[in-house]
Amino acid sequence: MNTKLSHFLKYAYLFYFGGSLYVTIETFWRARSHWTMFVLVGLIFMWLDSVNERWGWDFGLIWQVLIGTIGGTIAEFVCGCIVNLWLGWSIWDYSDLPFNLLGQISLYFTLAWIPLVLIGIILGDLIRWRFFDEEKPRYKLL
Repeated sequence: MNTKLSHFLKYAYLFYFGGSLYVTIETFWRARSHWTMFVLVGLIFMWLDSVNERWGWDFGLIWQVLIGTIGGTIAEFVCGCIVNLWLGWSIWDYSDLPFNLLGQISLYFTLAWIPLVLIGIILGDLIRWRFFDEEKPRYKLL
């Protein structure tokens, strides 16, 4: 298969998988979700995978989770500023939680990113291995 097409299909699949998984989790957790969360987390899922591709298997899993958590929080803040503050869609509001920034991110939900990012890293690696014939996942903690 054409390398560019294969690369596109891999990232399209990762986008769809990550977005769908998050919307499913959020629907069970909050009894609702929004299409913007599908797009946001689909993009984050693709980005998480690119972190691993860029730095390879020797880049510690803890560092990947830390980078993913910070990146996910920044992405949530930017998305929240656009959809909630600028467009006024009121998809979420963390104003009532301690340690929030403009009601768009909070320490509580930043900590929630940690297990989600870990799951995302592992699932992304497994998808690349099983469906795209890439290297079998192996991890280094630090």
